[in-house]
Amino acid sequence: MSGSGNRTGGSGRSRTPGNSTGSGSTGRGSTGGHRALVWRGLPERPGAAVLVLHGGQEHSLSRPGPVNLAGLRMAGFVHALRRETEGAGVAVGTVRYRHRGWNGERADAAKDAIAALDDLAEELGPVPTVLVGHSMGGRAALRAAGHPVVTGVVALAPWCPAEDPCEQLADRDVLMLHGDLDRITSPADTRAFAARGRAAGARVCGYTVLGTGHTLMRRIGDWHRATARLSAGLLGLRDLPPEAATALALPVHSTASLDLPLPAHTRTAPPAGHHPSRPLPTDA
Repeated sequence: MSGSGNRTGGSGRSRTPGNSTGSGSTGRGSTGGHRALVWRGLPERPGAAVLVLHGGQEHSLSRPGPVNLAGLRMAGFVHALRRETEGAGVAVGTVRYRHRGWNGERADAAKDAIAALDDLAEELGPVPTVLVGHSMGGRAALRAAGHPVVTGVVALAPWCPAEDPCEQLADRDVLMLHGDLDRITSPADTRAFAARGRAAGARVCGYTVLGTGHTLMRRIGDWHRATARLSAGLLGLRDLPPEAATALALPVHSTASLDLPLPAHTRTAPPAGHHPSRPLPTDA
Protein backbone atom coordinates (compact mmCIF):
# COMPACT_ATOMS: atom_id res chain seq x y z
CA MET A 1 0.00 0.00 0.00
CA SER A 2 1.24 3.48 -0.77
CA GLY A 3 1.86 6.06 1.92
CA SER A 4 -0.97 7.86 3.66
CA GLY A 5 -3.08 10.48 1.96
CA ASN A 6 -5.04 10.60 -1.25
CA ARG A 7 -3.36 10.52 -4.65
CA THR A 8 -4.69 11.68 -7.97
CA GLY A 9 -3.95 9.98 -11.27
CA GLY A 10 -4.53 10.70 -14.92
CA SER A 11 -8.18 11.59 -14.46
CA GLY A 12 -7.52 13.95 -11.57
CA ARG A 13 -10.03 11.95 -9.51
CA SER A 14 -9.07 11.50 -5.88
CA ARG A 15 -8.81 8.00 -4.47
CA THR A 16 -7.05 6.25 -1.63
CA PRO A 17 -4.53 3.51 -2.51
CA GLY A 18 -5.54 0.19 -1.06
CA ASN A 19 -9.11 1.30 -0.33
CA SER A 20 -11.28 -1.48 -1.74
CA THR A 21 -14.30 0.77 -1.98
CA GLY A 22 -12.57 3.47 -3.98
CA SER A 23 -13.93 6.07 -1.51
CA GLY A 24 -17.44 5.18 -2.56
CA SER A 25 -16.85 5.53 -6.30
CA THR A 26 -17.65 2.45 -8.33
CA GLY A 27 -16.48 3.68 -11.76
CA ARG A 28 -17.81 2.58 -15.13
CA GLY A 29 -15.93 -0.74 -14.95
CA SER A 30 -17.55 -1.87 -11.74
CA THR A 31 -19.93 -4.84 -11.77
CA GLY A 32 -23.20 -4.39 -9.93
CA GLY A 33 -21.77 -1.76 -7.62
CA HIS A 34 -18.75 -3.92 -6.81
CA ARG A 35 -15.37 -2.18 -6.90
CA ALA A 36 -12.99 -4.71 -8.51
CA LEU A 37 -9.84 -2.56 -8.62
CA VAL A 38 -7.78 -2.20 -5.44
CA TRP A 39 -4.61 -0.10 -5.56
CA ARG A 40 -1.60 -1.41 -3.64
CA GLY A 41 0.93 1.12 -4.92
CA LEU A 42 0.01 4.31 -6.75
CA PRO A 43 2.54 6.97 -7.81
CA GLU A 44 1.47 10.51 -8.59
CA ARG A 45 1.57 10.18 -12.40
CA PRO A 46 1.64 6.51 -13.36
CA GLY A 47 2.96 5.71 -16.82
CA ALA A 48 2.16 1.97 -16.60
CA ALA A 49 0.41 -0.54 -14.36
CA VAL A 50 0.48 -4.13 -13.15
CA LEU A 51 -2.65 -5.91 -11.89
CA VAL A 52 -2.40 -9.09 -9.81
CA LEU A 53 -5.16 -11.73 -9.85
CA HIS A 54 -5.31 -14.53 -7.27
CA GLY A 55 -6.73 -18.01 -7.67
CA GLY A 56 -10.12 -19.39 -6.76
CA GLN A 57 -12.44 -22.33 -7.28
CA GLU A 58 -14.11 -23.96 -10.24
CA HIS A 59 -17.62 -23.39 -8.86
CA SER A 60 -18.61 -21.12 -5.98
CA LEU A 61 -20.95 -18.17 -5.73
CA SER A 62 -19.85 -17.36 -2.18
CA ARG A 63 -18.16 -14.05 -1.61
CA PRO A 64 -14.42 -14.07 -0.77
CA GLY A 65 -13.81 -13.10 2.84
CA PRO A 66 -11.57 -10.22 3.92
CA VAL A 67 -8.80 -12.76 4.49
CA ASN A 68 -8.42 -15.67 2.07
CA LEU A 69 -5.48 -17.94 1.39
CA ALA A 70 -5.52 -17.43 -2.37
CA GLY A 71 -5.29 -13.68 -1.91
CA LEU A 72 -2.61 -13.90 0.77
CA ARG A 73 -0.52 -16.10 -1.53
CA MET A 74 -0.17 -13.18 -3.93
CA ALA A 75 0.97 -10.65 -1.31
CA GLY A 76 4.59 -11.62 -1.85
CA PHE A 77 4.18 -11.09 -5.60
CA VAL A 78 2.72 -7.63 -5.02
CA HIS A 79 5.68 -6.77 -2.78
CA ALA A 80 8.19 -8.07 -5.34
CA LEU A 81 6.50 -6.12 -8.15
CA ARG A 82 6.48 -2.89 -6.15
CA ARG A 83 10.11 -3.32 -5.24
CA GLU A 84 11.14 -4.10 -8.82
CA THR A 85 9.28 -1.09 -10.26
CA GLU A 86 10.05 1.39 -7.49
CA GLY A 87 10.65 4.87 -8.82
CA ALA A 88 9.52 4.00 -12.35
CA GLY A 89 5.99 5.37 -12.23
CA VAL A 90 4.21 2.01 -12.19
CA ALA A 91 0.87 1.59 -10.41
CA VAL A 92 0.37 -1.83 -8.80
CA GLY A 93 -3.09 -3.13 -8.00
CA THR A 94 -5.06 -6.27 -7.32
CA VAL A 95 -8.43 -7.51 -8.57
CA ARG A 96 -11.13 -8.16 -5.98
CA TYR A 97 -13.63 -10.82 -7.03
CA ARG A 98 -17.37 -10.87 -6.40
CA HIS A 99 -17.36 -14.68 -6.11
CA ARG A 100 -14.84 -17.35 -5.20
CA GLY A 101 -15.54 -19.38 -8.35
CA TRP A 102 -15.19 -19.12 -12.11
CA ASN A 103 -18.69 -20.59 -12.43
CA GLY A 104 -18.80 -22.01 -15.92
CA GLU A 105 -20.03 -19.77 -18.72
CA ARG A 106 -20.47 -16.93 -16.22
CA ALA A 107 -16.66 -16.53 -16.15
CA ASP A 108 -17.07 -14.31 -13.09
CA ALA A 109 -13.35 -13.79 -12.44
CA ALA A 110 -12.77 -12.66 -16.03
CA LYS A 111 -15.66 -10.18 -15.75
CA ASP A 112 -14.13 -8.76 -12.59
CA ALA A 113 -10.74 -8.47 -14.29
CA ILE A 114 -12.30 -6.53 -17.17
CA ALA A 115 -14.18 -4.30 -14.71
CA ALA A 116 -10.90 -3.54 -12.92
CA LEU A 117 -9.21 -2.75 -16.24
CA ASP A 118 -12.06 -0.40 -17.17
CA ASP A 119 -11.61 1.45 -13.88
CA LEU A 120 -7.85 1.53 -14.38
CA ALA A 121 -8.23 3.07 -17.85
CA GLU A 122 -10.72 5.61 -16.53
CA GLU A 123 -8.41 6.67 -13.71
CA LEU A 124 -4.99 6.50 -15.34
CA GLY A 125 -5.70 6.73 -19.05
CA PRO A 126 -4.54 4.14 -21.61
CA VAL A 127 -1.30 3.22 -19.82
CA PRO A 128 0.40 -0.08 -20.79
CA THR A 129 -0.70 -2.74 -18.33
CA VAL A 130 0.61 -6.20 -17.46
CA LEU A 131 -1.67 -8.77 -15.85
CA VAL A 132 -0.17 -11.27 -13.38
CA GLY A 133 -2.49 -14.14 -12.48
CA HIS A 134 -2.23 -17.44 -10.58
CA SER A 135 -4.44 -20.47 -11.28
CA MET A 136 -8.00 -19.18 -11.81
CA GLY A 137 -6.49 -15.70 -11.82
CA GLY A 138 -4.22 -16.80 -14.66
CA ARG A 139 -7.25 -17.97 -16.62
CA ALA A 140 -8.97 -14.64 -15.94
CA ALA A 141 -5.86 -12.69 -16.98
CA LEU A 142 -5.58 -14.61 -20.24
CA ARG A 143 -9.30 -14.14 -20.97
CA ALA A 144 -9.15 -10.39 -20.21
CA ALA A 145 -5.97 -9.80 -22.21
CA GLY A 146 -7.90 -8.41 -25.16
CA HIS A 147 -8.67 -5.25 -23.16
CA PRO A 148 -7.17 -2.23 -24.95
CA VAL A 149 -4.77 -1.29 -22.13
CA VAL A 150 -3.29 -4.79 -21.72
CA THR A 151 0.08 -5.30 -23.39
CA GLY A 152 1.25 -8.44 -21.59
CA VAL A 153 0.35 -11.32 -19.29
CA VAL A 154 2.42 -13.32 -16.80
CA ALA A 155 0.40 -16.47 -16.04
CA LEU A 156 1.48 -18.56 -13.02
CA ALA A 157 0.28 -22.18 -12.95
CA PRO A 158 -2.73 -21.04 -14.95
CA TRP A 159 -5.94 -22.99 -15.42
CA CYS A 160 -6.11 -23.44 -19.21
CA PRO A 161 -9.06 -25.59 -20.36
CA ALA A 162 -8.84 -26.72 -23.97
CA GLU A 163 -12.06 -24.89 -24.84
CA ASP A 164 -10.81 -21.44 -23.80
CA PRO A 165 -10.30 -18.92 -26.63
CA CYS A 166 -6.91 -17.49 -27.63
CA GLU A 167 -7.85 -14.87 -30.23
CA GLN A 168 -7.84 -12.11 -27.61
CA LEU A 169 -4.09 -12.68 -27.12
CA ALA A 170 -3.15 -11.47 -30.60
CA ASP A 171 -0.32 -8.90 -30.45
CA ARG A 172 0.15 -9.46 -26.70
CA ASP A 173 3.28 -10.69 -24.89
CA VAL A 174 2.43 -13.80 -22.89
CA LEU A 175 4.78 -15.45 -20.39
CA MET A 176 3.56 -18.69 -18.84
CA LEU A 177 5.18 -20.40 -15.83
CA HIS A 178 4.12 -23.79 -14.50
CA GLY A 179 5.57 -26.20 -11.95
CA ASP A 180 6.26 -29.72 -13.18
CA LEU A 181 4.79 -31.21 -9.97
CA ASP A 182 1.47 -29.37 -10.23
CA ARG A 183 -1.49 -31.72 -9.70
CA ILE A 184 -4.19 -29.04 -9.56
CA THR A 185 -3.79 -27.37 -12.95
CA SER A 186 -2.10 -29.15 -15.82
CA PRO A 187 1.36 -28.14 -17.12
CA ALA A 188 0.52 -29.97 -20.36
CA ASP A 189 -2.65 -27.89 -20.77
CA THR A 190 -0.59 -24.74 -20.26
CA ARG A 191 1.88 -25.75 -22.96
CA ALA A 192 -0.97 -26.58 -25.33
CA PHE A 193 -2.62 -23.23 -24.63
CA ALA A 194 0.71 -21.45 -25.15
CA ALA A 195 1.07 -23.07 -28.58
CA ARG A 196 -2.50 -22.11 -29.51
CA GLY A 197 -1.90 -18.57 -28.27
CA ARG A 198 1.19 -18.21 -30.42
CA ALA A 199 -0.71 -19.54 -33.42
CA ALA A 200 -3.38 -16.89 -32.72
CA GLY A 201 -0.80 -14.11 -32.97
CA ALA A 202 0.52 -13.78 -29.41
CA ARG A 203 4.22 -13.54 -28.60
CA VAL A 204 4.69 -16.42 -26.17
CA CYS A 205 7.35 -17.86 -23.88
CA GLY A 206 6.77 -20.80 -21.53
CA TYR A 207 8.79 -21.75 -18.45
CA THR A 208 8.76 -24.94 -16.37
CA VAL A 209 9.57 -24.33 -12.70
CA LEU A 210 11.19 -27.65 -11.84
CA GLY A 211 10.47 -29.20 -8.46
CA THR A 212 7.42 -27.08 -7.69
CA GLY A 213 3.68 -27.60 -7.42
CA HIS A 214 0.54 -25.51 -7.53
CA THR A 215 0.87 -23.54 -4.29
CA LEU A 216 4.07 -21.81 -5.49
CA MET A 217 5.61 -22.36 -2.05
CA ARG A 218 8.61 -24.38 -3.24
CA ARG A 219 11.21 -22.11 -4.84
CA ILE A 220 9.01 -19.22 -3.76
CA GLY A 221 11.88 -16.76 -4.16
CA ASP A 222 12.32 -17.84 -7.77
CA TRP A 223 8.61 -17.43 -8.43
CA HIS A 224 8.65 -13.92 -6.93
CA ARG A 225 11.83 -12.74 -8.63
CA ALA A 226 10.96 -14.19 -12.03
CA THR A 227 7.47 -12.69 -11.98
CA ALA A 228 8.71 -9.24 -10.96
CA ARG A 229 11.59 -9.20 -13.44
CA LEU A 230 9.58 -10.56 -16.34
CA SER A 231 6.81 -8.05 -15.68
CA ALA A 232 9.36 -5.23 -15.59
CA GLY A 233 10.81 -6.56 -18.83
CA LEU A 234 7.42 -6.52 -20.51
CA LEU A 235 7.04 -2.87 -19.46
CA GLY A 236 10.47 -2.01 -20.87
CA LEU A 237 12.05 -1.29 -17.49
CA ARG A 238 14.75 -3.94 -17.91
CA ASP A 239 15.94 -6.33 -20.59
CA LEU A 240 14.05 -9.58 -20.77
CA PRO A 241 16.19 -12.71 -20.30
CA PRO A 242 17.73 -13.67 -23.65
CA GLU A 243 15.77 -16.91 -23.88
CA ALA A 244 12.49 -15.06 -23.29
CA ALA A 245 13.30 -12.38 -25.87
CA THR A 246 14.14 -15.11 -28.38
CA ALA A 247 10.93 -17.00 -27.62
CA LEU A 248 8.75 -13.91 -28.04
CA ALA A 249 10.22 -13.40 -31.52
CA LEU A 250 9.42 -16.91 -32.79
CA PRO A 251 6.98 -17.29 -35.71
CA VAL A 252 3.38 -18.29 -35.13
CA HIS A 253 3.88 -21.87 -36.33
CA SER A 254 6.75 -22.60 -33.92
CA THR A 255 6.26 -24.85 -30.89
CA ALA A 256 9.72 -24.11 -29.43
CA SER A 257 10.45 -22.41 -26.10
CA LEU A 258 7.19 -23.38 -24.41
CA ASP A 259 8.77 -25.35 -21.53
CA LEU A 260 12.12 -23.68 -20.82
CA PRO A 261 13.51 -24.52 -17.36
CA LEU A 262 13.28 -21.48 -15.10
CA PRO A 263 16.78 -20.77 -13.76
CA ALA A 264 17.29 -20.72 -10.01
CA HIS A 265 18.36 -17.31 -8.77
CA THR A 266 20.68 -16.67 -5.86
CA ARG A 267 19.15 -14.33 -3.30
CA THR A 268 21.11 -11.09 -3.40
CA ALA A 269 20.40 -7.70 -1.92
CA PRO A 270 19.87 -4.87 -4.42
CA PRO A 271 22.48 -2.12 -4.46
CA ALA A 272 21.86 0.91 -2.27
CA GLY A 273 19.54 3.40 -3.91
CA HIS A 274 18.40 0.77 -6.41
CA HIS A 275 15.85 1.91 -8.96
CA PRO A 276 14.90 0.47 -12.34
CA SER A 277 17.23 1.88 -14.95
CA ARG A 278 14.53 2.88 -17.40
CA PRO A 279 11.89 5.12 -15.81
CA LEU A 280 8.69 5.26 -17.78
CA PRO A 281 7.66 8.57 -19.32
CA THR A 282 4.68 10.23 -17.65
CA ASP A 283 2.25 12.85 -18.83
CA ALA A 284 2.98 16.44 -17.76
